[in-house]
Amino acid sequence: MLYKHPRLKRERKTLKITIEMYCKGNHKVQSGICPACSELMEYSLLRLDKCPYQEGKTTCANCPTHCYKKDMREKIRDVMRYAGPRMTSKHPILAFFHFIDGMKKKPSLAGGS
Repeated sequence: MLYKHPRLKRERKTLKITIEMYCKGNHKVQSGICPACSELMEYSLLRLDKCPYQEGKTTCANCPTHCYKKDMREKIRDVMRYAGPRMTSKHPILAFFHFIDGMKKKPSLAGGS
């Protein structure tokens, strides 16, 4: 899928970076990310692809539609708890935009008014 909207490109980049930071800090892999984190990344990116709100979305934590399975939701929460504080120093611009995106209260459905 092509991601033309800057909001979705940024969301994908943020997801990838946070999962990579988490894996590097917790699983001590030699290169890349471990299979469990790779599975979480693929799952998270798929959920983003299928998000009904698309560029109008808030952060997943503030979304009225929880589309993650329970076990994957817990895993991504662990990732965010670990990577979130580190993002402000390592990727301050992405962290800033994620904070701003989280302030959106009512997402609008893609294609709707």
